[in-house]
Amino acid sequence: MSRVRTRPTRDATCEKLFEAAARVFEDQGIGGASIEAIAAAAGFTRGAFYSNFNSKDELIIAMLEDHVEQSIRRNLELLAKHQNLADFLEALRTMDRSRQDPLGRSPLLHMEMILFVARAEKRRPELAKRLRARRKLITDIVETTLRNAGRSGALDSEWIGAIVLALDDGFRLHRLIDPETTPSDSFLRAITDLQRAIGVAPT
Repeated sequence: MSRVRTRPTRDATCEKLFEAAARVFEDQGIGGASIEAIAAAAGFTRGAFYSNFNSKDELIIAMLEDHVEQSIRRNLELLAKHQNLADFLEALRTMDRSRQDPLGRSPLLHMEMILFVARAEKRRPELAKRLRARRKLITDIVETTLRNAGRSGALDSEWIGAIVLALDDGFRLHRLIDPETTPSDSFLRAITDLQRAIGVAPT
């Protein structure tokens, strides 16, 4: 007879720690948040925290990595279902964001965590890996779009991907600063305009 698992899996523990850390970071600030507070908010002991992460910095890197991985997975799933650019953009527009990870639900916290990591030069390579992964995703989407439009190789997909990613980050920051003049669909509107400018019309 098989034994019933009574201890949470590492993934379940990490998910609880991520959710708890997001709440504590938003309440106390990233610098002021203690490991004890994060563990307590997740319903764990300090020892349970250290059985998964060696430090708060390691937790933050893991949260950023999880956010990027989830974002890539969601976008690739949408792209597999909607290879037409117009349909893909509409799917992005109507996606249920309430089911996203803590950083997906809180752009301000996401930005704060990126800046926290970027301030320490030794941590920047970890951040760069996540940036390159996001850029690769956008490049793949651009290449698929161009291929479906019969324009494969007509443009520098990597450069277009870098532009698109910069637009995404820029509009997210602008919306945090001035939401009145930066509608929530600004990025998708910009992508639609860019698509028209480069001559990749939806089919």
